[in-house]
Amino acid sequence: MPESYVFTSESVTEGHPDKVCDKISDSVLDAAKTLDPQNRVACETLVTEGLVVITGEVSEACLHKLDFEKIARGAIRRIGYTDPALGFDAEGVNVEVRMKPQSADISVGVSGQGLFKEMGAGDQGMMFGYATNEGSKAGIDTQLMPVPIFLAHLLSRRLAEVRKQGTLPKLLPDGKTQVSVKYHGGQPVSIRNVVVSCHHRKEYKLADLRADVLEQVVIPVLAPTGLIDEQELRVEKDNISSRMVYINPTGIFSEGGPKADAGLTGRKIIVDTYGGMGRHGGGAFSGKDPSKVDRSAAYMARYVAKNVVAAGLADDCEVQIAYAIGVAEPVSVYVDAFNPQYPAAELSAAVRKVFPLKPAEIISHLDLLRPIYEPTAAYGHFGRTEETFTWEKTDKTEELIKALEK
Repeated sequence: MPESYVFTSESVTEGHPDKVCDKISDSVLDAAKTLDPQNRVACETLVTEGLVVITGEVSEACLHKLDFEKIARGAIRRIGYTDPALGFDAEGVNVEVRMKPQSADISVGVSGQGLFKEMGAGDQGMMFGYATNEGSKAGIDTQLMPVPIFLAHLLSRRLAEVRKQGTLPKLLPDGKTQVSVKYHGGQPVSIRNVVVSCHHRKEYKLADLRADVLEQVVIPVLAPTGLIDEQELRVEKDNISSRMVYINPTGIFSEGGPKADAGLTGRKIIVDTYGGMGRHGGGAFSGKDPSKVDRSAAYMARYVAKNVVAAGLADDCEVQIAYAIGVAEPVSVYVDAFNPQYPAAELSAAVRKVFPLKPAEIISHLDLLRPIYEPTAAYGHFGRTEETFTWEKTDKTEELIKALEK
């Protein structure tokens, strides 16, 4: 790795077309879990101008009990698509539903009625988790997340806040943010570039929008980090072609959301995880119940990595857990702390002792059968402080240290 480099991560708002789909799919999952915690769901959503298509599989017992159309309209309304002039709104959109029961072949393997007599993984695959203390070293509490993605999420959340609170009422739900951070010696030292693209009413002039978003979004979020100079941001307020902060760099973003771009569930897997730092197994999260290890094992991998770093065993940690469909025990567990004091083999063995890694154990330990998933569908599944994000706890540090001492 070079001594100095710039790393960039992006985030999107809940009104981005792909995130609208994630919100609807996870709202379906929450509704199914409210009916019965044991219900299984694999829900995919597509949106475009004036249309929502919901497809996938659910437990047969709840197939005819869920009002999928009502669930979709509610999610769209909560995001803020309520104006028919936007080409996509909660009341006027057409909702098509193509849901069916879960495959009996999959159900047999997951339910412990197949070759193995305990709950197995809902699919094969490898899941990754990652954690880093680079934020704390820079004086920022990033919840052991990489700085670029953490700050990009803060900007996206702030865009939604100022819109919903009425601070900037001319903003609309769609939006994207991007933060480029300069690293030296492996540590973040400054913010080099910021991009904020925000959906807006046609009458919102670019100069006014730029000044408002700088004052209400960029400065409040980024200035306290100490990685960017507030005065320099203010000086650049009138410079539309600033090379530090690009706000709506095309000049206009009045047509957005599903009217402008189609969306699909699961197309923002890097936004959902670590912003490109650490590897990714390829599986999306939203719309999947925790019997699918794409979701539950990825949450467990983050839980493991975060505890390794919180225990002081590493500055950075990457975890891989892999499964075979229908089999409870993972086929492999690999934990790399990038620290010669704790070789990967020793750390992996300690993690197997300390953490429950069978699907049923993960679900129980992280309490994943509750209807807790809609909030995960935007602004990242990791680095969150809400109580329901149980995989963000650091309650295994002492056990890990003891396991390595033996």
